[in-house]
Amino acid sequence: MKKYLVGTCAFNEGEKIKRVLQKYNDYQLYDVFVIDDGSTDQALANFPLGDSITLAHHGIKMGAGYCVREILDYAKMKGYEAVFFVSGNDKDDPIDIHRLKNAIEQGYDFAQGSRYLPGGGHGNMPLYRKISTRLIHPLLFSLITGRKISDSTNGFRAVRLSLLSDPNINLHQEWLQQYELEPYLFYKAIKLGYKVTEVPVTKIYPSKKEGYTKMRPFSGWWSILRPLIFLGLGIKK
Repeated sequence: MKKYLVGTCAFNEGEKIKRVLQKYNDYQLYDVFVIDDGSTDQALANFPLGDSITLAHHGIKMGAGYCVREILDYAKMKGYEAVFFVSGNDKDDPIDIHRLKNAIEQGYDFAQGSRYLPGGGHGNMPLYRKISTRLIHPLLFSLITGRKISDSTNGFRAVRLSLLSDPNINLHQEWLQQYELEPYLFYKAIKLGYKVTEVPVTKIYPSKKEGYTKMRPFSGWWSILRPLIFLGLGIKK
């Protein structure tokens, strides 16, 4: 039984999700769990899985938060110690998994990847993404958590599964179906006093031709911002 699981989800990511599954192949260290969230492109229809890759299909698109929760529930059920979350559109570098692993093995419960720490990096990001991910969201997140965070929206992170046993963390709320779940869990890990750290990682966006993001400019960013408002004002728990 391996201690770690790499989790990712994809919605019509085409060749990008194939590259992800080809890159994350350190099967001595981890297993891989990929969720096809209602894709219609058939990208994974004939992909060779092997013994260390598990593929789950959704008949319809359920949303990013739903997929993250499903990965966490699966990992807890199977008895893994921690999950490494990676992007399904090939933005993350598998070498950085070892930085997340080292943080978990040093006793941290939540290791957040940061492209803005010294040693991290990023590329092919449109200007509005740079402003929102480097300035707006981290500033608000830092204010409501009382802890300075440099990259609060980066989905490349490690989560120790023991967090899910805390009754103060409820991932099965209906409002956490889309992008809300990830900042919710990050916020809870900090506010409940768990050991949290940031580690430098590299995040390179694919070309615009391939489709660099599925997040819509307005609805997507409201989805990732509203947990800060709801939690900061005590509207949600």
